[in-house]
Amino acid sequence: MSEVKVNKISPRSGTGVQLGDSGDTITIPAGATINNQGTATNFGATGSASWSTTVKTSTFTAVAGEGYFVNTTGGAVTVNLPAGVAGAVVAIKDYAGTFDTNAVTLVQNGSDKIGGSTNNKRLSTEGIAATLIFIDSTQGWLVTDDGLQSTLAGLTYSADFLVIAGGGGGGGDPSGHQGGGGGAGGYRNSYASETSGGGGSSETSLTLTVGTVYTVTIGAGGAGLNSPNNVSDNGVASSITGSDITDITTVGGGGGGIGQRGDPGKSGATGGSGGGGANGSSINSPGGSGGSGTSNQGFGGGSAHAYGNDPQLQSGGGGGAGAAGGNGTSSTAGGSGAGLNSAITGSTVARAGGGVGGTFNNTAGTVNLAGTAEGADAAANSGSGGGSDDGNGGSGVVVLRVPTANYSSTTTGSPTVTTSGSDKVIVFNGTGSYTG
Repeated sequence: MSEVKVNKISPRSGTGVQLGDSGDTITIPAGATINNQGTATNFGATGSASWSTTVKTSTFTAVAGEGYFVNTTGGAVTVNLPAGVAGAVVAIKDYAGTFDTNAVTLVQNGSDKIGGSTNNKRLSTEGIAATLIFIDSTQGWLVTDDGLQSTLAGLTYSADFLVIAGGGGGGGDPSGHQGGGGGAGGYRNSYASETSGGGGSSETSLTLTVGTVYTVTIGAGGAGLNSPNNVSDNGVASSITGSDITDITTVGGGGGGIGQRGDPGKSGATGGSGGGGANGSSINSPGGSGGSGTSNQGFGGGSAHAYGNDPQLQSGGGGGAGAAGGNGTSSTAGGSGAGLNSAITGSTVARAGGGVGGTFNNTAGTVNLAGTAEGADAAANSGSGGGSDDGNGGSGVVVLRVPTANYSSTTTGSPTVTTSGSDKVIVFNGTGSYTG
């Protein structure tokens, strides 16, 4: 057998070199190493990887054609994918069964895609092994071993929220002011251990997924009425909804009961916080009761004064997120149920108070935190109930607080975006969306 010993084989002309002829067998002897510094094509092994036995424990850049055992016991690991070339393969295996605790983040090279998306992805399933092959510029890296692109989960991050529904309208009377105050819109909060409405605990923060669209709906305030239709209008629900979260929905505030001369007072409506009851306007006509609030969203409304032979026309105040509406007495209308303070925007703001109950030539009720006075409309985007004597309820509001490092800047509906510490604060005063 002839033997040729050279250090380099180069083509006589052009750029191609052929080893042997069709039907020949080219043998690589045992112990030899082929060190590929270019792109291997037409070897019939596309989709397989040569596994490195050096366990990775920190951020590294993968090389096409290699597989890696990654140990995340000490913390999350980032894997930078190589530049995408059709047929390139990279494989990752959970070395210690800890990807569910500390995930691996896959970062694409430049504008390359992963499963058709330009977002980074993560491996977060315990014990998983995933092989990725780069196909083309449309889909980029695709998973081939189990066939499920969902193996590569979207990156997630935590976000706090404040969601308040529209407040209920205040009740009235065509010939007096004895309607009940409107109840505040339902109030749900996850920020900094601040309470939710109705004495509820602070809720669990949302987990948002990069690239997922979350729809924000802002509820309108209920209209205040002074006709004998029992109650004013309730407020409308506000919400955050998304395909991968449990929706955060709040209940509109209850409308205040309506008074009518010669009739019994009407009860306030049930809502996020309940509307106040209206007093009757003739001797021995009973007063209405306050409407109930919704658990973990708001308190009930106050009841009207129940009188006998001396008509004292003092109605109940609407419930607030922080306290129940006051009951009417023989001389004083029920005060507004107090709202709650939140610093989710970086400044402390009071919202979701009830409306004051109506009085007839006696002492007006107390306007408590974020409450609304008799005859007044609640402030827009406060979620507060309207004051008695036909005050309109305030529209709701939704606030999202996300880490600045994760903020996508993709929104609709023109929310106000500010910075507070290391977070972006997104305030929706109207319906819109945020893309994680």
